[in-house]
Amino acid sequence: MPIEIKEMHVKINVAEAPKGGGGGGAANEQKIIEECIAQVSQMLKNTKER
Repeated sequence: MPIEIKEMHVKINVAEAPKGGGGGGAANEQKIIEECIAQVSQMLKNTKER
């Protein structure tokens, strides 16, 4: 009997970078978010294929 996941909660912890560092913090944070979304999407796709 297949199991269907109707709701998924994703929680991540991102360590704060020291203040006064390079100005690329927002761009790096955006890359992390995009990677997380891609991985979750891949997991959902793999689950639906089963």
